Amino acid sequence: MNDLHVLFEDNHCLAVAKPAPLLTQGVPAGIPTLEAMVKAYLKDKYHKAGNVYLGIPHRLDRPVSGVVLFARNTKAARRLAEQFQRRQVAKIYWGAVEGEVTPAEGTWQDHMRKIKEEARSEKIEPGTEGAREAVLHYRCLQACAGGTLVEFRPQTGRMHQIRLQAAVRGWPIRGDVLYGSRLPFGPAADRPRDRIIALHARSLTFLHPIRYEPIIVTAPLPPAWEELDIHV
Repeated sequence: MNDLHVLFEDNHCLAVAKPAPLLTQGVPAGIPTLEAMVKAYLKDKYHKAGNVYLGIPHRLDRPVSGVVLFARNTKAARRLAEQFQRRQVAKIYWGAVEGEVTPAEGTWQDHMRKIKEEARSEKIEPGTEGAREAVLHYRCLQACAGGTLVEFRPQTGRMHQIRLQAAVRGWPIRGDVLYGSRLPFGPAADRPRDRIIALHARSLTFLHPIRYEPIIVTAPLPPAWEELDIHV
């Protein structure tokens, strides 16, 4: 709980910086999750008796770090969930990819689907069963160790979208062995679930669920990124 990095907090919502490889939410008992950390934080800070309500309108993959937004009451949860479903939340990710990305900015459009009974996705042809369009805007920020630091703005929210769309073009996210990365990232880890990748949910822009004013929440880069010599 003492390691929780709160980025924004009021009576209706709470945004924190998720470290990788922490799960956002987990079903098996005893596995550490960001959800459990936030509930413990709220229970302790506000001296709450009994269960603490926490709405989770979105999630980040386990090996990904960055901003995660929670709702502190049911009204806020419903309104934030609607914003995510309607693609009204602006998401910015930073990713360190292998190689030099060209052109320096643009839009990637593909069709992809989740592979049955596997925790990964694949690129497929339009019209194929299960195909869903994936649209992603990007721009290169700087050269970094082993490749390029890229800002991603996903227009759609498919499973592993950024990871797959970058990888199929020959620029996998550093450390993402699931999609073909050859360069390591972060501390060495024996178990796959403890590995992290160089993908960071840099910021979220959403409308406050009660006041409807725009809120921008930004998460600093974690210490693991220092090895990449980032100067942005």
